[in-house]
Amino acid sequence: MAPTYRQRLRVEGLVLASCGAIGTLATLPLAAQATRGPASTIGQLVAVAVLLAWLGPRSARRAMQRSQPLSLTGVGSGEPTPLWQLPLIVVVLSVPVGLLGGWDAGLRVTAGCVLVGIAQALLLERAVAAEERTSGRRYFRVAGSRILRGTNLGHVPPRG
Repeated sequence: MAPTYRQRLRVEGLVLASCGAIGTLATLPLAAQATRGPASTIGQLVAVAVLLAWLGPRSARRAMQRSQPLSLTGVGSGEPTPLWQLPLIVVVLSVPVGLLGGWDAGLRVTAGCVLVGIAQALLLERAVAAEERTSGRRYFRVAGSRILRGTNLGHVPPRG
């Protein structure tokens, strides 16, 4: 059976957070410019964290509300994000920003990936877990999910 949405949130979030942490730890000693403007970096990361805490659960709840019932044979039509892509995403986002905007900006990107991953693995996963407990449903990604267009979900109704 395909992994549930909760399982993928946890796994993908932890991998993204790990990749962001590695990128952050690599950027600090390699680029002296990375520590420039610490107050700005902290402020921007706090803003990202606040937005994630507010928008993340809302987005997950909206996706669950829009979910359609699935038969057990329909489970698995939504491909999970391949884990090998997550380190590439961190590099593709942070290196151009670091080269063009300075490595303090690159550091904000890698640290932002840590925050997004943690929010996904902990905050969103818990929101989905709460809904699954309440409804008895299990949620799965379905075809059509895209990084910028949002997640499409289906659900398997409660057994009974």
